[in-house]
Amino acid sequence: MGPIRESFIFEFLYCHLSLEASCSSVRILNIAFIPENLSWISFTLTAFFWIFVFINAALVGVLMLIWGERRLIGKFQARLGPNRWGPLGLFTPVADAIKVMFKEDIEPTLSDKLIYVLAPILMVVPVFMIFPVIPYGTKTFLTNISVGVVFVLAITSINSLSVLMAGWASGNRFAIIGGIRAVAMLLSYEIPMGISAAGVVIVAGSLSLSEVVNNQVIPNAIFQPLGFITFLIASTAELNRSPFDITEAESELVAGYMTDYSSMKFGLFYLGEFMATIASSAIIVTFYFSGWRGPSFIPSEIWFLAKWIGVIAIFIWFRATFPRLRIDQIMSLAWKGLFELSLINVLVLALMIAIWPDPSGIQLLIMTLINWVVFFLSIYIFGKILSPNLTGNKITKRSVVYGLD
Repeated sequence: MGPIRESFIFEFLYCHLSLEASCSSVRILNIAFIPENLSWISFTLTAFFWIFVFINAALVGVLMLIWGERRLIGKFQARLGPNRWGPLGLFTPVADAIKVMFKEDIEPTLSDKLIYVLAPILMVVPVFMIFPVIPYGTKTFLTNISVGVVFVLAITSINSLSVLMAGWASGNRFAIIGGIRAVAMLLSYEIPMGISAAGVVIVAGSLSLSEVVNNQVIPNAIFQPLGFITFLIASTAELNRSPFDITEAESELVAGYMTDYSSMKFGLFYLGEFMATIASSAIIVTFYFSGWRGPSFIPSEIWFLAKWIGVIAIFIWFRATFPRLRIDQIMSLAWKGLFELSLINVLVLALMIAIWPDPSGIQLLIMTLINWVVFFLSIYIFGKILSPNLTGNKITKRSVVYGLD
């Protein structure tokens, strides 16, 4: 079994383990010791090593995100944020993780034991599968599958099953209501997110994530702003982040589907939420910000990392800025706004690609201009449709001031 030539990080380690003749040009140190006829051992060891690296990098990334988000929101709110444990409070998320591990694990008597335990595991494990398929650089990825776009969309939708399992298995009516409500929201936003991703596929002409990056002459965030905005908002809802974090609305649902979870089971839900934020940010960078592409004087991996941090900062900015929406507002935005906007984006892109199947530079600029005109018109029209009708709702200045309605 020969090395995977497209992935430099996989090939490099493989060739330093295997004595395969084709690896001689890649090998820097002469430390290979596994015979060529046992190449499957080299392949297995390389795979396990990179799985270990990706899993631990994701876990460290979650700790850094928790620290960075708390510090950044502290800046937004004119306060310090974590600053006691370690320099600049760097050890605070570590202390929190240790504290959660040693909390008492309380399990409801009426719970479905198997599903109750599997739900938090199902929230975390699938997210690990996203990171190996993301192209972090020209050859810095673990695997390049031909249906990468479909794969990441399928993986990100598994959390709906985990949420439903958690709410149902608890045997608590509040948890069940919270789970059903959260699943209704997640399913509603998966539709505009998938349609927006179809716009990315139309432009790239391929389902491969590497091809999506390579074919972005103009970043999709600029080329198709309507698709970018709908995908970003839908992703925020899928992550249960503010302003869509209805599970955190204690006055309505106590804690939603997580009401009866404690100790490390609750910690796994928390871990899955933050890990999904990191993974979704990487997907957005790949889909809409040209991935690793940038001026060649800076390594492609650095470009990807800078964009990645920038998108994560946008999610944090949302959390520090927008108030939480009600469930009726959330569902209205999905079905009366994002769904139609994503369809308009795909329709306009399909028509332009049909007219200019192989666009030149000037034609790309014309297509970009058309997309921006459609973007402003669509946002204006649907903003009017979704804005509160004060007269229709019979809300007057007197009723607002005196609380009569």
